Amino acid sequence: MNDKVTAVVAACAQRGFCYVRRSADNRVVLSGPLRLGSISHECELELDPGFMELPRVRLLNVPAALRPIAPHVSSTGGLCYIAKGTVVLDIFDPVGQTIACIDRAEEVLGCVLAGTMVADLEEEFFAYWGSERVWCMLDSSSRSTAHQQSFLAQTETHCFAVVTDDPERTKRKMKLIGWPIEWTSVPTYRIRTTAKPRPNTGKWPPRCVRDILNWQGILDRRCRKKIQQRISDAIRAKASGVLILIESPLMTYSFAVNFTRKQTSIGLHQRSPSTSEIFEFPVIPMSVIRLDDDYMAERNIPGKKTLAGKNIALVGCGTIGGYLAEMLVKAGGGTRGGTLTLVDPDSLFPQNVGRHRLGFACLFQKKATALRTELLYGAPGASIRALPVKIQDAQLSKLDFLVDATGEEALGHWIAKEFHNSVPQLHVWIEGAGVAVRGLFKESKTQACFRCLTSLEKGGQYRSVEGEVPLIQAGQGCEGLYVPFPAFISVQAASLGAEMTLDWANGTHEPALRTRVVDSGFKLATPDCNLMAQPECPACAH
Repeated sequence: MNDKVTAVVAACAQRGFCYVRRSADNRVVLSGPLRLGSISHECELELDPGFMELPRVRLLNVPAALRPIAPHVSSTGGLCYIAKGTVVLDIFDPVGQTIACIDRAEEVLGCVLAGTMVADLEEEFFAYWGSERVWCMLDSSSRSTAHQQSFLAQTETHCFAVVTDDPERTKRKMKLIGWPIEWTSVPTYRIRTTAKPRPNTGKWPPRCVRDILNWQGILDRRCRKKIQQRISDAIRAKASGVLILIESPLMTYSFAVNFTRKQTSIGLHQRSPSTSEIFEFPVIPMSVIRLDDDYMAERNIPGKKTLAGKNIALVGCGTIGGYLAEMLVKAGGGTRGGTLTLVDPDSLFPQNVGRHRLGFACLFQKKATALRTELLYGAPGASIRALPVKIQDAQLSKLDFLVDATGEEALGHWIAKEFHNSVPQLHVWIEGAGVAVRGLFKESKTQACFRCLTSLEKGGQYRSVEGEVPLIQAGQGCEGLYVPFPAFISVQAASLGAEMTLDWANGTHEPALRTRVVDSGFKLATPDCNLMAQPECPACAH
């Protein structure tokens, strides 16, 4: 043993633990008590010798009070006592870390025996359910309990089911991850339950329909009855199997029932199986993975609205717009009936690649068209429209929001005038050679437009930084002059634009003018604020 392991074993000995053996994966196995007052529960403690993983705790004798079903306890006695990712492991204090884990395991076991749940561990059910190689993928925004459309498929490494409300979209997604598969339709049903799933501490995981029904009968009798009814429905339809999705308060879990293994003995084509024969059909617990666009957009902004269902136009697919477009799609742009329209007449040239979202493979292509193709690789379910034309010539349908990411002042003035009465708009741009990034939002007639702001700036008001923004240009000869700044400046501008667009979707329109100073050599001149429309503005004062 190394010195750290020796120290931990010695510290655990003071808690009544003793060394037993090395496990097959080289973990150090100790045996000892989890003490709850005057009562002890013997367990095995498996330690990672590098202390990069939490100790595993397994009860040697599961208390009768925890049978047949209890939270946080597996059929083999494994105790889930800390939710993964909720603690930071301290590899420099293995003794303190291990003792703290033993304390936590005792606390959780006490809560379980007292009949209370530990909130941060309620999803540990998945640690005992399904297989890493057997998946149920949900690519449907519908949570209806009506008959669902799903398919079974298999690759060299995985077998899985896909539940979808748009088979063509789902097939595009599967193709993009490199799974060319044959699709076999299977009856699928969603069943709702009010019971939180807990593993059966006796027979687990379930192997046949009987195991599933017995387990669900303990959790929720009505759910058990519905499961049996849906399995019978699929048998009467002479299906080869059935997929059941159970919608519990916190999660969805699923299993498949395979009828084909019993067909020969039962003779499905001659008669229907008896109830006892149905009970013996094998079941396959499946790990549920959501593929739907709503989930992928909502997961990282819980409690907030996404851009799903919105019709958004992004004008400018250059160094800001390229990154911003990707952020908008990741926030739900172009999903659930909404469309993201990309407007830019320009093509990508070698001088653009150093700070553009697009790369070498897109050279000499129209930026809007190439960006659409690139975005669909990452979000094949999104509705993205490319218009490789000037905004003045673009045929735009009804819009909910317009973003100007061109950074061109004159074009920004035109957009401010053309759309000020019809569409909420956002302008996002870079100050000078990356000194700061700014965003201006306008929704109501009383708010200043982009032309209002530039007029005020020329009068010395509402500037981004103190002092003058230096004009730095590079490039000579046929390339022409340009303002140099690195790609990370573009990303910061795009991030500000994405932040303000999501604020708009959530009804937050203030502060309308926002500035982020990037160059540490400058100081912020104008804190985030709101601006009133200027009465003589040629763009919005009419």
